Amino acid sequence: MTTTDLDLRGMSCASCAARVEGALNRLDGVRAAVNFALERAHVQHGSAVSAGDLIRAVESTGYRASVARSGLPDDLSDHRLRTRLVGSALLAIPVVAVSMLMGWQFAGWQWLALVLATPIVAWGGLPFHVAAARALRRGSSTMDTLVSLGTLAAYLWSATAVLRGTGPVYFEVAAAVTVFQLAGRYAEARAKRASGAALRSLLSLGAKDAAVLRDGDEVRVPVSQLRVDDVVVVRPGERVAADGVIVDGATALDTSAMTGEPMPIDVSAGDTVTGGSLNTYGRLLVRAVRVGDDTQLARMAKLVSDAQNGKAPIQRTADRVAAIFVPAVLVIAALTMAGWVMAGQPASSAFTAAVAVLIIACPCALGLATPTAILVGTGRGAQLGILIKDPRVLETIDRVDTVVFDKTGTLTTGAMAVREVQPQPGEDADVVLARAAAVESASEHPVAAAIVSAALDRGVKLSAVEGFVNEPGTGVAGVVDGVEVAVSRAGSLAGVDLLAPPARQTAVQVTWGGQLRGVITLADQIKPGSAAAIAELKAMGITPMLLTGDSFAVAEQVAAAVGIDSADVIAGVLPTGKADVVQQLQARGRTVAMVGDGVNDSVALAVSDIGMAMGSGADVAIDAGDLTLMRADVHAVPTALRLSARTLRTIRMNLFWAFAYNAAAIPLAAAGLLNPMISGAAMACSSLLVVANSLRLKQFQDANQASSPGSC
Repeated sequence: MTTTDLDLRGMSCASCAARVEGALNRLDGVRAAVNFALERAHVQHGSAVSAGDLIRAVESTGYRASVARSGLPDDLSDHRLRTRLVGSALLAIPVVAVSMLMGWQFAGWQWLALVLATPIVAWGGLPFHVAAARALRRGSSTMDTLVSLGTLAAYLWSATAVLRGTGPVYFEVAAAVTVFQLAGRYAEARAKRASGAALRSLLSLGAKDAAVLRDGDEVRVPVSQLRVDDVVVVRPGERVAADGVIVDGATALDTSAMTGEPMPIDVSAGDTVTGGSLNTYGRLLVRAVRVGDDTQLARMAKLVSDAQNGKAPIQRTADRVAAIFVPAVLVIAALTMAGWVMAGQPASSAFTAAVAVLIIACPCALGLATPTAILVGTGRGAQLGILIKDPRVLETIDRVDTVVFDKTGTLTTGAMAVREVQPQPGEDADVVLARAAAVESASEHPVAAAIVSAALDRGVKLSAVEGFVNEPGTGVAGVVDGVEVAVSRAGSLAGVDLLAPPARQTAVQVTWGGQLRGVITLADQIKPGSAAAIAELKAMGITPMLLTGDSFAVAEQVAAAVGIDSADVIAGVLPTGKADVVQQLQARGRTVAMVGDGVNDSVALAVSDIGMAMGSGADVAIDAGDLTLMRADVHAVPTALRLSARTLRTIRMNLFWAFAYNAAAIPLAAAGLLNPMISGAAMACSSLLVVANSLRLKQFQDANQASSPGSC
């Protein structure tokens, strides 16, 4: 299957989106989802269907389409819309004033109102009339049909009355409703652009060009021409152009826009870097490993864009209602007029009520309720380093009651670190650490790396080692400062196999001169914030569990350190068995979210109700997850759950308002309790209220960062 995104033009309401979606889905082998808020169609199709076929299908419904460029569609009509709004508003002010204020009226004022209202309806309302005419030619109707009918009816009724010299006039209705609709359409366009700002910001992070070393010369090329293994020069203030490995230089990289982590990360030769990271001070040489659409930044943008193009299940009901909404309103307006006439009321009253019904009905609020909330929620998630792949997971997340964590790389760093140096009586801790580190500096074992790192962090100067010996099953030894030093696993001076995978906590003993001089304790470090994240999950009423292949003793130590109850620890599970454990929990009625980062977690991530993959983990784990957590911080888990729940609540609030507004407003208008001018203002405000409510998601805060000193 091929995926094609189309930018759409000319849609004015959810009925339009439903019509376009239906036309695309009628093509053989095509699955399409149209996002009214984004004005974009996300289409999956076979090779037999081309992009041209898709565009022709859209155009057959009266709308315009083009293959989408990367990023979000730009609203090129904003300027023209604003011009129409300002011009129409200047003309409408005297029309409304002279019509509504008795003191301003004079002999023949109706002719002035006719002259001023004509360009408002003909020029200002032209987009509505043109769209309504297109719909009429197709035998369909849209929100533009309602607006066009309402304003033209008010204008033509009034113009006829002026020419005949009889009857009331409603020029203020035609003028004010046109201005209200233009204002609402303009504000809605601006709000939709604001709701997509997060993805635009993410896309803007990518470098436009890069300095590359080729044949010894530095050449500046567009990023589209970067190749794997190119060596890229990154100067202070520039963004890294591709994912890669530093071959020379050191700096601190600002990755906050992608991970939500506010602190710059220190990197140097040998470290991996992510495209889009900002170089704060040093000059770097980076060997490109992933370029173009394969970079992590490009994948992030695609994940966010796909999520924003998707639909939550709750939106399907709104779509079905929107598809029949406008025809139903036309019928109600006709029945309203007939009912007033049959009740013996004046024709002018019947006309006013029918026009009010046409104008106050608002299918836009229904169409915007879900996509705007998804647009803002997923965008805010991206800013916090939380990528929601598919909006369908939102409703499942709301039911999660159990979060299962993998251990290594998820709750722990997976890297050993020195916890304590215990010298024997009469020995100096720094000397013990220095001599152990000197010997271990010739080894590549994780324990050796941790000891050397700890010594360097303490400012200990390492002496040269001579006669280094690494004997599997025995340990390491060498001559340091003329003294033979040996480092072996605690418990046996004869040593053990230091090449074996270390447990969470390990102790090594340091000897020289045939005597034990000290013991160095190392541990697989608990990730900072893990305990706080577990506590927050418990406060949310969610049960955290630990699932690991390590022994129960090791698993219990980690669980105790982060606050997971011993009864919720499942240890000694093979990679293939992790999925079985998740399915057993589901069989007991639990809704399970699985958090992991390795290849051995991928099956469990796939079978869980919600899979959360750590972005620092294996690609297969990321692909299997429903959410990707770009930060290594476990606190992203409760944050993701809270953001998803908040987004779903916003969708429900929007839909409630959209349905409640129409259910209340249409009967009031039909009963003559709302005049058409007020109806026009109410209709415009209803859509804006839905969008404004969705935009509140931009204020969502990561509780962990919000409480941290210096965070915003």
